[in-house]
Amino acid sequence: MQAQLDLFPRVFGHEASGVVESVGEGVTEFQVGDHVLTVFIGECKSCKHCVSGKSNMCQKLGLERKGVMHSDQKTRFSVKGKPVYHYCAVSSFSEYTVVHSGCAVKVGLTVPMDRVCLLSCGVSSGLGAVWNVANVSKGSSVAIFGLGTVGLSVAQGAKLRGASKIIGVDTNPEKQEKGKSFGVTDFINPDELSEPVQQVIKRITDGGVDYSFECVGDSGVVSTALQSCSDGWGVTVTLGLPKGKLEVSTHYAFLLSGRTLKGSMFGGWKPKSDLPSLVDKYAAKEIQVDGLVTHDIPFNEINKALELMLENKCLRCVIHMPR
Repeated sequence: MQAQLDLFPRVFGHEASGVVESVGEGVTEFQVGDHVLTVFIGECKSCKHCVSGKSNMCQKLGLERKGVMHSDQKTRFSVKGKPVYHYCAVSSFSEYTVVHSGCAVKVGLTVPMDRVCLLSCGVSSGLGAVWNVANVSKGSSVAIFGLGTVGLSVAQGAKLRGASKIIGVDTNPEKQEKGKSFGVTDFINPDELSEPVQQVIKRITDGGVDYSFECVGDSGVVSTALQSCSDGWGVTVTLGLPKGKLEVSTHYAFLLSGRTLKGSMFGGWKPKSDLPSLVDKYAAKEIQVDGLVTHDIPFNEINKALELMLENKCLRCVIHMPR
């Protein structure tokens, strides 16, 4: 299954914050002027998953792949009478957008919107994978494949949980210093090795780490991360968005020997129920966010941000709309 269908024209952008301009009929929880985070997975609070206490995979407001609104399967954008499609129910690369009320989370008026916006996807996804999905324990060992915003947030979450060894794996040598500031204790560049990275990890951890996290979105790396775990109890969590081959292939023995492979969507957080507490942690300086923003760019220079991303020269570029 593709994460998103190839629909164009389209308004992209999914990690954002904004100010409520107007509310639709029947919406009572928001009013004009409210500050909100927009999220790509909503929370209806009434479906099987929302009431289960086990999952954030809302059946009514889950990942939207068709480029339309959840409520009526229609777009709210058009040009000359022809539809312009939404992206992940957010479409934040626009001065104005329309989102379902279940995909918006109210935040305080005093938190900086140009930083707390990272909690609507990347930072929360990383922290939640550690705290909610893997439930990393104090004194444990962790390997993280990919030190982008999500991977660094995994490192931060592992450090806050008291992990004793946090191994960062990335082909970009510049990530080594940045990783240290988020809790990475050991850095490995696979391009500099003469043997598979999983063999190195197993050697320096006496048989493998307790937890590994695949933050790249590469199905081949999922298998590598699984092999980097200890047999008997090792847990691998995959949370990268797949970009190429979607099928995961690994040897059956890696699972038979007691390893566990888990998936994580938005870190297991229920946005309306859980995001306010993360915003509070940010406001109290209990979690790092600001250090992940490498560029602040005006909306009319958005192509510069895309170029920086494609050239691997940034972590997060925050796009500022005209005022």
